Amino acid sequence: MKVDDLPPPALRRGGVLVRTACSLISPGTERTIVETAQSSLIGKAVGRPDLVRQVVDTFRREGLASTYQKVKSRLSQMKALGYSAAGEVIAVGEGAGEFRVGDRVACAGAGYASHAEVIFVPTNLCCKLPDSVSMEAACYTTVGAIAMQGVRQADPRLGESVVVIGLGLVGQLTVQLLKAAGCQVLAIDIDQSACERAEQSGADIVASDYASARTKCAAMTRGRGADCIIITAGTKSSEPVEQAAELARDRARVVVVGLVGMDLPRQSFYAKELELRLSRSYGPGRYDPEYEEKGTDYPIGYVRWTERRNMEAFLRLVAEGKVNTNLLTTQRIAISQGREAYDLILNGRERCCGVVLEYPDVQQQAEKRTPSIAAKAAGSDTLRVSVIGAGSFARGVLLPLIKRSSRIQLLGVAAATGISAKNTSDQFGFSYATTGHEEILDDETSDAIFIITRHDSHAQLAAEALRRGKHVFVEKPLATTEDGLREVVTAARESSGLLMVGYNRRFAPIAREIKKNFDGRVGRMTIVYRVNAGQLPSTHWVNDSDEGGGRIIGEMCHFIDFIQYLTDASPARVSAEAVSDRQSDLVDDSAVVSIWMSDGSIASIVYTASGDSSVPKEHVEIFCDGKVAIIDDFKTGSFVASGKKTRLGGSTQDKGHAAEVAAFFNAVRGSTGAPIELESLAATTLTTFAILESARTASTKQIEIRPLFS
Repeated sequence: MKVDDLPPPALRRGGVLVRTACSLISPGTERTIVETAQSSLIGKAVGRPDLVRQVVDTFRREGLASTYQKVKSRLSQMKALGYSAAGEVIAVGEGAGEFRVGDRVACAGAGYASHAEVIFVPTNLCCKLPDSVSMEAACYTTVGAIAMQGVRQADPRLGESVVVIGLGLVGQLTVQLLKAAGCQVLAIDIDQSACERAEQSGADIVASDYASARTKCAAMTRGRGADCIIITAGTKSSEPVEQAAELARDRARVVVVGLVGMDLPRQSFYAKELELRLSRSYGPGRYDPEYEEKGTDYPIGYVRWTERRNMEAFLRLVAEGKVNTNLLTTQRIAISQGREAYDLILNGRERCCGVVLEYPDVQQQAEKRTPSIAAKAAGSDTLRVSVIGAGSFARGVLLPLIKRSSRIQLLGVAAATGISAKNTSDQFGFSYATTGHEEILDDETSDAIFIITRHDSHAQLAAEALRRGKHVFVEKPLATTEDGLREVVTAARESSGLLMVGYNRRFAPIAREIKKNFDGRVGRMTIVYRVNAGQLPSTHWVNDSDEGGGRIIGEMCHFIDFIQYLTDASPARVSAEAVSDRQSDLVDDSAVVSIWMSDGSIASIVYTASGDSSVPKEHVEIFCDGKVAIIDDFKTGSFVASGKKTRLGGSTQDKGHAAEVAAFFNAVRGSTGAPIELESLAATTLTTFAILESARTASTKQIEIRPLFS
């Protein structure tokens, strides 16, 4: 754990930049995060068996070296802490016009409302403060919204008796909210000091053990039992749930807010016909990217209380004096002393409830600047490489390959967040890190730029880099729209720089060997390419029509390029049929595609998301001139001719990533020509567009590439 200086976040559409005044450490939640991070590898494995299974699957598929690199990259990433903050708006992004520079706001969300001097927050995770609410009180808003959602799930009525089990921050605020709602409250915690604080928060009765709690609950309710029980404790034990059943009246409501064991005592729940409800964080909209990231609100007539409306309601109660956060603040610590704040929480030497981090009251804009870098020596063939994008694929696959390449200097790296940019810069040895791609594009000292961002930005960034005379390696796809494709093709034709797209299959050793075995072919090829792609959640960014473009544009382009490589021909026309699935209404989640090539060869791509993940992802069969070649997931394969079968491949998967990076650098240095011709790159992307249109209209579509080059 450390306090560090990072590049400030970039201002993005649909959100605001906020200079933080106060942020709140949630001792329970953040203690768990820190303890997990500081545990041994064995401890992490025990805590996350789902990730262990992913590692095992990757090892079986890709071998030890690739798996080790991906795990190493994942474990080396630092994580920003914090999710509840307040501050002043210093910049407003497009689509966030309800805010103005100078607005005082409360901010929410892990990854957004971090413990940092400057944060970027989407509009639906941000709300304005009433004039009478201080910044310190406002930094409690996220935790307050969590408590409020728990109370809403409990649906307490005026005059009802409610038990709150667990008196950390959320529990204390739950007590105050229940009292504001006119309820009788019994508050329970094994920590006597927490019980005393609950009394200050308004609890009618407190108990530090379950035996006395049962006695006091019976007295408070005249032996009937509580109308509802809200569990805000944090423990692996199921005891809070078990005790809730004992304290509840017949047909009461039990709401689980905290992270507790869930082994329910069936007899108790059955005998009283109890209703068990779970409260998901701070309200409807949580974990929905359409709401949280894109700012799409839910109609109030259908969803009265969203997470943002819960935040606003909490702030109103603070403004009216019905919630008092001052009772909960036990420590105020400067952000520069952030490590000491967590030491207090972890070592337990001091009683902590609300730990507020305070930020300097100065208007300091972190200055983005490109460091001065000496000019290259005359005749030097060292390439200066910058990178835009630092996601898991970049860190786990491409960046290690770039770093290991000879005569390469890593110059600048840009990422969406400051922590990602700094992590990547430190891990791979870049000269500088930034959150703005403009700084990378404007850096005149760079020779080549790798663009490894989300799909919707590929064409624009590649075109801008090419117009500056840079050599560009852009991950697939090249573009998600015809306008974007036209822009990047025009830029490439007019640029002195080289354009390369990350179509790696053609560079795989097994692919090169098969291509050589078909040298001098006379006949036309018949190719069957089966892809067991696996299901992606409908909310995954790849399935977003704007950001990802869908799976045909985003992934099937790989297979179209490989077919062009095998046939030395261009796609002429396509026919596609989407496979309907009750679980998904996505056109391009599963499809069967026929592609007629310009040389008369025919290829069929069977792309399915409904298969078992234990079956290898890719299987290719190539038939021509009485010969057959087979590729099994670019790990093994065979070539059959004249009845003789030759085995291909080895013990590990190699999809050609290392060879494609080497080919790009060789071409940039002038040792070879372009690894993939511009016309072929454009044809691949045009074909994906035609496949989508064919699937939607149930018609055959021609591939017309000439208009792009006229």
